[in-house]
Amino acid sequence: MSRGEQYIEPDNSFYRPSRDPNEGTMILVVVITFLFVCLTGVLAVVYFKKVNPKETSAEIGTNPSGFISVASPTPTPIPPITDYQNPILYPGLASVVFNPADYAIVDECVPSARNINQSVMVDGTPVEGDYSRQNPIYMRDPVFYGSIPGIFTYRGNNFRNCASFGYTNIYRGSLTQRWEFNGIGTLLASTQNFEWSGVRWTGQPLVAEWPAELRQHMNMYDSAKQQQSLTEVIVAALDGKIYFFNIQSGEQTRDPINVGASIKGTPALDPRGYPLIYVGQTDNNGGKVFGMYVYSLIDGALLYTYDGSDDGAYRSNWNAFDSSPIVNGETDTLIWPCENGYIYTFDLNTSYNAGANTISVAPHVTGYKYMFDDNAASHMGVESSIAIYGNYGYYMDNTMNLCCLDLNTFKMVWTKALGDDSDVTPVIDEENGIPYVYIGTEVDNQGGTGQYCGAAYIYKINGLTGHTEWQSSEPCYTYNAEVSDSDQSGGCFGNPIIGKGKISNLIIFSFSMTKGLASGNKLVAYDKDLGTVVWEYNMNIYSYSSPVDFYDSEGHAYLIICDSIGQIHMIDPEATDDNDRRMVVLQTKKNLGQSSETSSGICIEASPIVYEGMLIVGTTSGSVFGIAVE
Repeated sequence: MSRGEQYIEPDNSFYRPSRDPNEGTMILVVVITFLFVCLTGVLAVVYFKKVNPKETSAEIGTNPSGFISVASPTPTPIPPITDYQNPILYPGLASVVFNPADYAIVDECVPSARNINQSVMVDGTPVEGDYSRQNPIYMRDPVFYGSIPGIFTYRGNNFRNCASFGYTNIYRGSLTQRWEFNGIGTLLASTQNFEWSGVRWTGQPLVAEWPAELRQHMNMYDSAKQQQSLTEVIVAALDGKIYFFNIQSGEQTRDPINVGASIKGTPALDPRGYPLIYVGQTDNNGGKVFGMYVYSLIDGALLYTYDGSDDGAYRSNWNAFDSSPIVNGETDTLIWPCENGYIYTFDLNTSYNAGANTISVAPHVTGYKYMFDDNAASHMGVESSIAIYGNYGYYMDNTMNLCCLDLNTFKMVWTKALGDDSDVTPVIDEENGIPYVYIGTEVDNQGGTGQYCGAAYIYKINGLTGHTEWQSSEPCYTYNAEVSDSDQSGGCFGNPIIGKGKISNLIIFSFSMTKGLASGNKLVAYDKDLGTVVWEYNMNIYSYSSPVDFYDSEGHAYLIICDSIGQIHMIDPEATDDNDRRMVVLQTKKNLGQSSETSSGICIEASPIVYEGMLIVGTTSGSVFGIAVE
């Protein structure tokens, strides 16, 4: 029924016709006609069964008049939204159903054409012959990723398509700095020539709304336990600590966990609502190992560590886990690429007793590594996070390859060499039953030493075949120094946005250093189908931070992007005039309202999140800001 159309109640009163003198003859005619039609229907069904032998009896039904008929398939009803599902992603219409045999890999992406060498180890022992996972991984639409409200990993879920949660209804079009925590310190780098400080790329916060009963048994402060409802935001930092805050007030909810080694990437929470956090270190400058850690969020205890230096890795001296892992809850599996060249899965063997408030893990480790003839072993490794569609994992490695890996067989499905290096995490969007992968590159390997302008490439790629649907680029500046520590690269560093709601036809990329070295940034919205530019938003200051999309209850979209001098831009992607696209720019300030208030020295490289009207982001200067979006 169309909006505004009046509903008329049908007249269901019983109607009795008058008696007819030829009623008996008419009844006989009706009966004979009825029997003839029934016989015709039966013969039709028999014929149908012969020409459609795969048809099942369940698909043959009887209509209210008694005629046998072939029933139309009943659409699967959309289940009602739960209180823990993200309404931005609801109802979750990605089918995630495909038969690999139906899709031929394009010639340029066939792994064997590059003489790929692949191997698998389980708990340190090489696997002879083919590998097959005992508990197969198959990840569905991301609306089903979590079991409590929250943001659990970088860009939210296995499609890596959402860094916001819940609706944010805009009534003033403003950003207000509500709180600041400025207690993040520094940690000396392993090279001994600089200090890691604050929060850097990717550095995205995590969020969890823990059940009230569980909070009572966590090592939270009494003030946090006593609140009727609490949303906890978690930030891991380069001083080697994990911090916990009340998202509304910025008050610390518990003591920090001291990992002791610098954390640059984004950790992950267990999406099943288990009190576990998975965190990786970025530098060999402390900690129990050089690798990854699993902590209990009941009491902050260290449950497990892993150091991949003894696995025969291609880069055995660099075991940084900068990528943000994914948890497949149904199989109790942690999926985590490493910079040593391995893609790891950890069969966690989690034991969680909510009644007794105990949790433990006893992982078995499976690792996959690969090499192409045209790649150097010393450069292997993965900084990007892995996106997962069914049993296919998509990631960028450090040798300019976009890879599609079957996580159940650990066989490379396809691989594509891009135009340059990339640390961006692939983002997935299912369109007409096909997963498409969007990715962008830096400007890094196109010129020699010094400053030059190159092309930052972006791609839309068929996730089942490797076919490039369209490709585009933007000119960006970069500087290659004699030593990599002094490089300053331009191009795509922020993750792309998959449009939803009113902008579901758009894919939005951020390009850094578009006006010169350390100058300029551009958001460009492309038509998903055509790859043509729909609109642009230009900034004077460069940004490595990922833009974030969020939505109101009517599906209207808004964007946030932070820059390298601490400004936060709020943008209207639906504006019909580019001059109206900028809604507001907030300059964040340290020590707001105090005599020491200042806006100098603030740089935002980390990626923010937006959670039901609150924006949280960390800075390289040691502050974490809570910003009200109004």
